[in-house]
Amino acid sequence: MDRKKSESAPRVLARLALLALAAAPVLATESRAAEALPKLGADLAATSVSGLSSGAYMAGQIQVAHAKDIVGAGIVAGGPYACAESSASRIFPFWPTAVAQNGTQALYQCMQTSLGTPDPVALAARAKELADDGAIDPIAGLAGDNVYLYSGKKDDTVALAVVKAAQRFYKEVGVDESNTTLIEGDGGHALITAQGGGVACGISDTPYVSNCGYDQAKAILAWIYGPLAEAASPSPPAGRFILFDQQPFSEPGDGFADEGVVYVPQSCSEQPGCRVHIALHGCEQSREAVGDSFVKGAGYAEIADQNRLVILFPQAKASATINPKGCWDWWGYTGLDYLGKDAPQIKAIWAMVEQLAATP
Repeated sequence: MDRKKSESAPRVLARLALLALAAAPVLATESRAAEALPKLGADLAATSVSGLSSGAYMAGQIQVAHAKDIVGAGIVAGGPYACAESSASRIFPFWPTAVAQNGTQALYQCMQTSLGTPDPVALAARAKELADDGAIDPIAGLAGDNVYLYSGKKDDTVALAVVKAAQRFYKEVGVDESNTTLIEGDGGHALITAQGGGVACGISDTPYVSNCGYDQAKAILAWIYGPLAEAASPSPPAGRFILFDQQPFSEPGDGFADEGVVYVPQSCSEQPGCRVHIALHGCEQSREAVGDSFVKGAGYAEIADQNRLVILFPQAKASATINPKGCWDWWGYTGLDYLGKDAPQIKAIWAMVEQLAATP
């Protein structure tokens, strides 16, 4: 069905909510007009993804949906694929009742565990069912993936048991145990860094980037891709942070901000074949909420130049009614088809990756 001709109820409500909101100020340090996302001839089959919190859940959803091309994922304070999809929402798939049921499960089983811990065996079976239906790539594509998982010792938002359930999920879908690592490290609910800025170690507060003396972005990329090349001496990124227009990739109500960011090393703009890493912010961590604290403070760009990595930073947008914290959709607020390749946010982000992989 043509998405432009027929919009689901959540997209219609989201559109109305967006029209009702006053424009929020953008706090980014760069104010130039957005450009078109460049075509770089990137290696699509070497794509990877990571994220914090809702970004971790979206990272897992993109990885599973595009298992054929994704080679690894970094899951920071996140749980297993399809965790928030309640049985009631599948029996009675009516929005918004079903999304409310999913939201309850997300809060009390996929973040905290008062409703019980997630069931990795059942969730692996759900993934296989979706693969059999053609909604996602064959599960066999996950077998060779490298998966990094992290739980902060002072994280009171997403329980360690939930992250452990994600680790078990990967085992159930065929990822070799030696290909996964679960780090129980310092920090609260935040992306952990070894550089200045952000909040003190152990604090779970805006901008959800925390200096604990641990370079998490580097650890994620090294786990996924293997040993990384490093500059002879520390230096700021020499490539470009490009503010690009996200609107060609999404529909109104899909939950995207007007603009995203991509970091492009100079070598990747000159020679095809670079790899793309998708870095997904968490709730209350988009550019409209924290400026460039995640984009420029998380540490991804610092390792990109020497390793020919393009870092894509898609941006979600908050809305007053259905997504006030600017989270990625891991419980169905854009519609109940939010887990497959044609899910609004997965489809849009993958279209961005395909644009970067297009011939210049």
